[in-house]
Amino acid sequence: MTVPERHRNGAAPAVVPPPPRVPLRRVLRVASVACGIQFGWALQLSLLTPYVQELGIPHAWASLVWLCGPLSGLIVQPLVGYLSDRSASPFGRRRPFIAGGVATIALAVLLVSHSADLGHLLGDLSAWPRRPRAIAVYLLGFWLLDVGNNATQGPCRALLADLAGKDHRRTRIANAYFSLFMALGNILGFATGSYSGWFTIFPFTVTSACSINCANLKSAFLLDLVLLIITTYISISSVQEVPLNSSSEVPYSAEGTVEQLNHGQEAFLWELIGSFRYLTLPVWMVLIVTALTWIGWFPFILFDTDWMGREIYRGNPNEGQHYQIGVRMGAFGLMLNSILLGFTSVVMEKLCRKLGTGLVWGISNILMSFCFVTMLVISSIAKNVDYPSSGLPPDGIVVAALIAFAVLGAPLAVTYSIPYAMISTRIESLRLGQGLAMGILNLAIVIPQVLVSLGSGPWDQLFGGSNSPAFAVAAVAAFASGVVAIVGLPPSYIGRTKSRR
Repeated sequence: MTVPERHRNGAAPAVVPPPPRVPLRRVLRVASVACGIQFGWALQLSLLTPYVQELGIPHAWASLVWLCGPLSGLIVQPLVGYLSDRSASPFGRRRPFIAGGVATIALAVLLVSHSADLGHLLGDLSAWPRRPRAIAVYLLGFWLLDVGNNATQGPCRALLADLAGKDHRRTRIANAYFSLFMALGNILGFATGSYSGWFTIFPFTVTSACSINCANLKSAFLLDLVLLIITTYISISSVQEVPLNSSSEVPYSAEGTVEQLNHGQEAFLWELIGSFRYLTLPVWMVLIVTALTWIGWFPFILFDTDWMGREIYRGNPNEGQHYQIGVRMGAFGLMLNSILLGFTSVVMEKLCRKLGTGLVWGISNILMSFCFVTMLVISSIAKNVDYPSSGLPPDGIVVAALIAFAVLGAPLAVTYSIPYAMISTRIESLRLGQGLAMGILNLAIVIPQVLVSLGSGPWDQLFGGSNSPAFAVAAVAAFASGVVAIVGLPPSYIGRTKSRR
């Protein structure tokens, strides 16, 4: 922290007392909002790529729909991070943005889940192979959903960093809590998406424009809305942020955490771009590994349940039930994935202290690469083996696919926690603010997602329309990110930081 100038009368300024230590149980409650957010994200991952193909968007262009998320994240999360660092709201710096983001998610969930009904009201006919008005409503809701997710998660991460102060160990624990609640939200969301009987519990969701599959999706998102409201209330009511006094030389953030902010008057984008010249080598290595990691993850995120429905169950979104059975089985696999994600989140801190954060990150990404290669092998076997007369795949193929989905939960837990903890601790000496730090890290996430969204659909179509080519690229990127993490992030950079007593 820079030494404050003396007052004009010559007296030294008052010494700022050290911030109070926030109990970890309160940090845990603040992190609980991740459960509600991730519940909806899990439904988005498991159900929406198949659903948008039912509305009439072909598989080759389905990945372009997901371009909404990276493009909104490219602008929204850095902007929200910047504004939350400087917000003088009486409700605190982070909480108003969290509440606003959750309200946007709630509106988006209603639009996405009711897109078929709204499209019908606007003139679509259910018999049409393509429903343009429903697609338009869906795209609006999908865009708002990603805007809300990006506007919420950045301030949540920044608030956890505020509460942890400059204690590196507590920062890792806070992010592990966040990852744990993401795992819980995933488990609930994927379990909800894998159940095919919601329309019987909520019969009002079935309409002339919304079939049984659509009604199940609508019911699942209504449950998401309830959980999102509950977890948001628990989170934002668990902490009282001290409002930022813009006239103070040493402003306070959440719970009295002292943080030196940059009070320059540069425009946001100029400051964001200009901040890159101050980044140190360890920070650049974190960004590079993050970018390569997400080139690996995003094809899986786009096509996980679609891969199960198309290549394992040999189904088509608009023909028969085999595809839908595969989608639900894929959601079940993602639920198993989330269970392992939660377990890994619990032991994350011990692993990092024992092995070093860079080695844990590198090993997990190499494991991720191995899983993607395994999925390619399973696809090849499923393509060349004879199925029983029922048309359903042999149990051995399904079990192997579920195991691959489940094992990916361990590297996903690392992806959800270690990069955020590392960027928080590495960037604090640069005086950029935790909100802007989350925005910078987000650029390393969304730029690869833009590239994958633009290229994966045409790339897959070039090789016959399967998902395997995108998974092959993911395997190579994941392996490269693991090697770079092990070599470029040695323990001397990020090693076993002890907590301050």
